[in-house]
Amino acid sequence: MTPQIYTAKVMHRRLFPKANAFNYGVYYLALPLPASPIASRFASFHPRDVGRRDGSDPTPWVRDILANYGLGRKVQSITLITMPRVLGYVFNPVSFYLCTDHSQALVAVLCEVHNTFGEQHCYLCANGDGRAISPDQWLEAEKVFHVSPFLERAGHYKFRFDLNSETFGVWIDYYDAQQNKQLITSLLGSFQPLTPRALRRTFWRHPLVTLKAILLIHWQAAKLVVKGIRYLARPAQLEPRVTPTQNLKKL
Repeated sequence: MTPQIYTAKVMHRRLFPKANAFNYGVYYLALPLPASPIASRFASFHPRDVGRRDGSDPTPWVRDILANYGLGRKVQSITLITMPRVLGYVFNPVSFYLCTDHSQALVAVLCEVHNTFGEQHCYLCANGDGRAISPDQWLEAEKVFHVSPFLERAGHYKFRFDLNSETFGVWIDYYDAQQNKQLITSLLGSFQPLTPRALRRTFWRHPLVTLKAILLIHWQAAKLVVKGIRYLARPAQLEPRVTPTQNLKKL
């Protein structure tokens, strides 16, 4: 896969105790790893924004995580889908590392999640035997990372992924500690070649996308407060910083 722009729609729908929903357009960079920095007046990429966030290429970091769960030999290539840095600012609610085998089948997805408190956690989604993730398959993982102050750090997520050469879809549903589905989310979009012209066009179509993401997070939070949803204080982050889906075991 060559460098691409991934243009998508984000949807969140809270089901209870008060209904709330939103849907808006975003774009990401889809970069085969290892990826060189991208310097642009419009949207840029710096390795320090992902992975270990120390400026190093994220490829060895991802490879180490895959190897810890017996997936290293299955993965031939890795593509990072991440929001760009725009006008010097970046906030990535979630970046995806798409891990494919020699036939370009999706065998693992590492979801790198950031909250608004500067913390980071990863969910590793894969089958325990390393077989390809099918488009209709749901993978389940315990919720151990505090993201929204309006959802408890309890319960579990269900993940679904559908990847082909033209499109990528992600569905992540949250179930509370009583097994009730409380939140439905999706990210659905398509790829186009990353060229300077395409990047400029996408920038103007979705201006200040990273600032938009953080502003909309706070706007939705304000709406939830008005609706009477209880605000939950941030708990201390748990170790370890990688949570696998239920069928994966660490070596």
